Amino acid sequence: MANRATRLDDYKPYLNQRWQEGCTNAWKLWEEIKEQGYPRGYAGVRDYVSRNLRGKPQPIGPRPPSARAVTRWILTHSDALPEGDRIQLKAVLANCPELTVLVDYVRSFAHIVTELQGDRLPEWIASARTTTDLPSLSRFAQHLERDLDAVMPA
Repeated sequence: MANRATRLDDYKPYLNQRWQEGCTNAWKLWEEIKEQGYPRGYAGVRDYVSRNLRGKPQPIGPRPPSARAVTRWILTHSDALPEGDRIQLKAVLANCPELTVLVDYVRSFAHIVTELQGDRLPEWIASARTTTDLPSLSRFAQHLERDLDAVMPA
């Protein structure tokens, strides 16, 4: 029974590769193959990971930076970032185009706020609302727009 064909078979090489690349989260792996057309639920992926991949060695390499570190790098003015952090942020951004777009929005918003350029805020909101790849940013812009009368004096 262990060797019978399953709908997961076509995705096992991908799962094995991603495991070797360091992705050890079964839920994340399931989401990735679901986008590729895997028609079944999470349980099959979870079972495959626990039976076949857990305990397999992974390549040893540098740990990716934490979300907290990346957030700090993004929220720190680029001139104030130490060179090492700047290099790491550049590497992170090279691997995630959506994050690059988000950084541009965050930094332009920070500039508007710190330089007291509230007259530029409606333009920023209009642009941010159209970002379909960043739904959280779009919602943030919608909330700002909804409370614009309160936001502008602040």
